[in-house]
Amino acid sequence: MVNLVGQGLPLLVGVVTIPWLLRYLGVERFGVLSITWALLGYIGQFDLGLGRATTKYVAECLGRGDTRSLPGLFWTSLLSQVTFGVVAAGLLAAFTPVLVHRMLKVSPAQVLETRNVLLILAGSLPLVIASNSLRGVLEAGQHFTIINYIKIPANISVFLLPVLGIPLGVGLPGIVLLLVAARLASAIAFLVFCFKFFPVLKGRFVFDAKLVRGLFIYGGWVTVSNLIGPFLMYVDRFFIGAMLSMAAVGYYTAPYEIATKMWLIPASLLATVFPAFSSLHASESHTRMEELYARSLKSILLVSGPLLLVLAAFARQILAIWLGPDFAAKSATTLQILALGVLINCIAFVPFGLLQGLGRPDLTAKFHLLEMPFYALALWFFLPRFGLPGAAWAWTLRVTLDTILLFVAVLKLKFVSPRAMIERPLRKTLVALALPAVLLPLSWINTSLGFQVALSGLVLLVFVTAVWGYVLDHNERSLVRSAIDFRTRLARAK
Repeated sequence: MVNLVGQGLPLLVGVVTIPWLLRYLGVERFGVLSITWALLGYIGQFDLGLGRATTKYVAECLGRGDTRSLPGLFWTSLLSQVTFGVVAAGLLAAFTPVLVHRMLKVSPAQVLETRNVLLILAGSLPLVIASNSLRGVLEAGQHFTIINYIKIPANISVFLLPVLGIPLGVGLPGIVLLLVAARLASAIAFLVFCFKFFPVLKGRFVFDAKLVRGLFIYGGWVTVSNLIGPFLMYVDRFFIGAMLSMAAVGYYTAPYEIATKMWLIPASLLATVFPAFSSLHASESHTRMEELYARSLKSILLVSGPLLLVLAAFARQILAIWLGPDFAAKSATTLQILALGVLINCIAFVPFGLLQGLGRPDLTAKFHLLEMPFYALALWFFLPRFGLPGAAWAWTLRVTLDTILLFVAVLKLKFVSPRAMIERPLRKTLVALALPAVLLPLSWINTSLGFQVALSGLVLLVFVTAVWGYVLDHNERSLVRSAIDFRTRLARAK
């Protein structure tokens, strides 16, 4: 839950502040700020996978109780990332004149400001990339509350610092310096807590060249997935623009963005279970690992399942209220199909995390490579015949294939037994999900919105009751009660 809040709260702040920033900065300067956000947000994903590798190997050490190996892992990974960050900074700095004068269409008045912004960003790359190792150590130790106490203010500052800087007359380079300073503060906080929770890291500085190869081999496969993943996410828009029209891209992008926001739920869970899988595997706690695997699938289905089914049932109404009836008429079916694909893809996060946590990132990368030609063929076949719903079906078939491959790999490698895949709690979960599934025909019934909302409320109430009494076990109900009691005490304290 704390991971979900950590990802969702900055998103809400962005929704509120972006219109204000756009009005006061102007379209062009806001575009430069958007590039800044993109680089700060995504350059850390291309750290050659060393952040994820650090989490895995540190979690394994903790699972074995081997704290003596931690300094070597920590300092070797950190120095490797700093080195890579320095190289990346040099490349971006050298490429900045080409970006400003040839690639980006910057007006003459904004050339100097844009160049200075990019140079400041280049200088921050070692810091941004190295932070992944620091955070990875805390993730391995399951210190997610501390991580989010640091991440939430840092991510919110991405939107708030420009809002605070503009009235003070701070230009874009000054705003970017403030953003970099916020990243520096978060990196220092990560380092302080690494030393607090793992005092052995302060005791000795160790750079183990023998570890570099293993870190880079594991991280290399993670990087392949990180590079191909965005391609698979956005290539459909290029197909739509080429085979249909650019207007059709807009009618497709909006429902896609709505549906895929539900990835916040499994992504938040993945950050927690990935190091846990590594640690349990290293400690040879196979039964507990299977239990965590099954509970993770169950949690994702119970939380994201009803939300996506309601989204599919009210797709037309949601789009009509948000973007107008014309948009709803063209995109509602697309949203319904994408919601189905996202539901299937949500459960794929669990076997994905298990495979990477147990040292097989090569499989997840190879699956992505395998899916690329399949996806291209599916788009080529479905788009001219079915239009935007065809693109949605091609995407849904691609993520379904990905999900099947991940589950089959987990079974073939005997990381999880078939019993854990079909155990009784999971069967109960699927039975309970049949309740919100009955809402789907609402999109085909021409009744009043009030009646549909009332019926949906009744169905969801029955669903929650069934989950509490039929699906959740005693331990899970106790956890829910504890979470509710904690929030109640926190609200009263405020």
